[in-house]
Amino acid sequence: MKLLHISAGNLFGGIETLLLTLAKEQSLCTQMQPHFALCFEGRLVNELRSLGATVHILGHVRVSHPWTVWRARLQLQQLLRQEQFDVVICHACWPQAIFGSTVRANHIPLVFWCHDVLNGKHPLEQLAKLVVPDLVIANSRYTQATVSKLYQSYNETLYLPVVCPDIGNHTLIRHDVRIELDTPDDAIAIIQASRLERWKGQNVLLAALGQLREVPNWICWLAGGVQRPHESEYLQELEMQAQHLGIHERVRFLGQRADVPRLLVAADIYCQPNIGAEPFGIAFVEALYAGLPVITTAIGGGAEIVNDSCGRLVTPNDINALSEVLSKLIVSPHERKYLADAGKSRAAYLCNPERQLNQLYNLLSQVVKQKAVA
Repeated sequence: MKLLHISAGNLFGGIETLLLTLAKEQSLCTQMQPHFALCFEGRLVNELRSLGATVHILGHVRVSHPWTVWRARLQLQQLLRQEQFDVVICHACWPQAIFGSTVRANHIPLVFWCHDVLNGKHPLEQLAKLVVPDLVIANSRYTQATVSKLYQSYNETLYLPVVCPDIGNHTLIRHDVRIELDTPDDAIAIIQASRLERWKGQNVLLAALGQLREVPNWICWLAGGVQRPHESEYLQELEMQAQHLGIHERVRFLGQRADVPRLLVAADIYCQPNIGAEPFGIAFVEALYAGLPVITTAIGGGAEIVNDSCGRLVTPNDINALSEVLSKLIVSPHERKYLADAGKSRAAYLCNPERQLNQLYNLLSQVVKQKAVA
């Protein structure tokens, strides 16, 4: 089965991590032959090419510049005629709105992979709604519950395939990372690795840690770089907040990192107290694979991943509750170990890449067969 995955490619987050997994783990489901079509060159294109993946560049698109949309659609039209794909997958509303009609015009099965919580009101969602897919894949039950705001199409929930990385000697890596990040070996490192979006809750984490400034022996690592102008403003606010709370010397702003698995195995606790619902939460699964207890809020996809066996859920924006949970884990190695021990099995239960990729293949096979009969 020859697949074309269409995405924007200008940012780096959960969708981009998924696309890299699909390229990297082809051997786990050899029936699928993935190609990738992107509009913007950057980190994703570079990493896909480094894996030997076939990447097609459709050209920069700005919805406010209709000629760029027309040009990219023409590029896709030519690609679809040349390559004879069995199915095309649009990842999120933007490529669905821009390219869905072109796929439809070529009578190729169209799949919409829903990575975001939908409200049906955003202009991009309204545009995407005009092109009805043959199948909607939702990345969590929480996300699936919002699909009906756009489509009544056949839809399925498929947790994303997430790989447990083999990165070598964890003890050595932990030592090297901690030297790099000026973190003593015996310090309790609390990490959050996510995009710099307010709804990800970095400011809530800092506020909770501000209540623990008298508690010794913890350090906070915030990984995630500026990708858009508003994120630069948010980063400045976070730096000022840490200064104001008197914890700036214990907070490391790490910027964009391509070595998050190394950071995770060098840390002790993963904490991401979202104030907005996470559609899924690959970072939580990666942290569980790394053997970290995970603290997040009891909303969205995170609540489907984290349970009492491997982490703790708190109420959104409840700084006191978050501070209390963090305090208990900082001072209790037994509690951390108890939660960490169950993490890997929980991650594999939800996101084993071989199982999830084969489930994806089965879903796509049904769509291709139904389209052929029709």
